[in-house]
Amino acid sequence: MAESASNANLIDWGLDEMTRTDSELVRSCLMGNNDAFAELITRYKRLIYSVAYKFTKENEEADDMAQEAFIKIYRSLSKYNDKYKFSTWCVKVATNVCLDHVCVSLEEVENFSATDTDSPEEHYLRKEKYQVLQDAIDSLPEIYREPIVMYHQKGMSYKEIAEDLGKPMSIIKNRIFRARHTLRENLTTAVS
Repeated sequence: MAESASNANLIDWGLDEMTRTDSELVRSCLMGNNDAFAELITRYKRLIYSVAYKFTKENEEADDMAQEAFIKIYRSLSKYNDKYKFSTWCVKVATNVCLDHVCVSLEEVENFSATDTDSPEEHYLRKEKYQVLQDAIDSLPEIYREPIVMYHQKGMSYKEIAEDLGKPMSIIKNRIFRARHTLRENLTTAVS
């Protein structure tokens, strides 16, 4: 009896995880199959790590950001549209996680005080990262710079930004998206 239940599970989940398409794995994962997500991680861990490494240039930090990206991917699986490549969607999610991390790092640098335990070298590197990021932000057109600064540095919500700037929320979301995209391109070029 247990063997037939096991066979039924194999039939329910279909083919072996390694031979299934990404879309099939996502659907399977949404139905509760954790092995399906493990296969997605296996397929894309190098890609997501490389995205994170481009932002940090540090192995440990890239590992942490890649792990955070996979958590975000897992939590957002229901939002995935299988009309698009899963790998492209994963890179977008990972890039947003990395940009958020960079913006948090920016806030940490701004809040750096003499009582922190960083060595002078760590302080210098942090200030250098801050300057690269600040230069990239400063190079954005004002219509993009203003909302992304309000969102990431001031912690304002989309709704608050829309009210403050007198624009519809859809325009604010679009401008923040475009600002992130432009920052990603500028920072990737600056880091390369």
